[in-house]
Amino acid sequence: MKVSVAMVTYNHEKFIAKTLDSVLMQQTAFEYEIVIGEDCSTDTTRDIVSEYKRNYPDKIRLFLNEKNMGMHANGAQVLQACTGEYIAMLDGDDYWTSADKLQQQVDFLDRHHGCSACFHDALIVAEDGSEEPRRYREKQKEFSTVDDVLVDNFIPTAAVMFRRRLTEELPAWADSLKMGDWVLHILNALHGPIGYIDKTMSVYVVHRGGVWSMKSRQDHAVAMIELFEALDRHLPRRYRYSTARILRWRYADASTVYEQSGGLKSAGSYAVKAFVQHVKIVCGRLFSWKSREPSPLPHEIASVSGDRLFKNLLRLNVLPVMRSLFPLPLYKWLGALARKFDMEL
Repeated sequence: MKVSVAMVTYNHEKFIAKTLDSVLMQQTAFEYEIVIGEDCSTDTTRDIVSEYKRNYPDKIRLFLNEKNMGMHANGAQVLQACTGEYIAMLDGDDYWTSADKLQQQVDFLDRHHGCSACFHDALIVAEDGSEEPRRYREKQKEFSTVDDVLVDNFIPTAAVMFRRRLTEELPAWADSLKMGDWVLHILNALHGPIGYIDKTMSVYVVHRGGVWSMKSRQDHAVAMIELFEALDRHLPRRYRYSTARILRWRYADASTVYEQSGGLKSAGSYAVKAFVQHVKIVCGRLFSWKSREPSPLPHEIASVSGDRLFKNLLRLNVLPVMRSLFPLPLYKWLGALARKFDMEL
């Protein structure tokens, strides 16, 4: 089997037929299979995929979970069941738009033996038509490395194809992460660069039932932190300086997100973590990472200053205590003193 299409679906009755049709329209010079994990949907998704299985018994392998496993466990089950040399991913609410998408990606990986994966661009489409369709990213590098993928998840799920032998080496620590696709791209990149095909061949659908797109900013921030805490612990040491700086930035961003939403306790906690992480980076730069040139990171990540982090720590953790302990006149005098020394509290 040349290609396995890994598909997870849950409550996708409005989308799954179009998704499957976009796979079945593929024109290829090789055999491919569709491996579907149907995660005990509460709508008619199971009936729809079962009907497709009856109509295409030699093309579709269907796992009908007896109980809801969750997106990540279901996805891991599907990946492990794939038998193709290459794996293409497609969620049950997205779809492909080019009939030769699989052929183009297989041709690319057959030509570029050193690449661990390849991908193309996608359109982001709002199901309710509230926004104009837009490209996933306007510009992409021809070949991306681990350092590139660490900074940004620029690879649409429905656009990636990778070598199956790499999934046989997925570590246990990656299974529980909410950012499952991103960590998969990072782990793939450890085995070789990820190539880019400059064509738009899939659609990412944003809708109210979307697992990721409808989550809150706080949920996004926490998921990012979980990902980079795991990467900081488990990636090879040569990437540790990059993951440490990204994690510092993620802590600071989470502090801002929670403060803006009124979650001052969590904002203060992440402010402390950001400053502690900064101290670790300074110490590591002086000792552990002294001989390694830092990987290039975007300015907003690399330029996070200890001074700013310290001020946030004081503002979110020390000032609330001062308000409760000191009389108002003394508190105002301390505030004036802080402004005199440009503490910006």
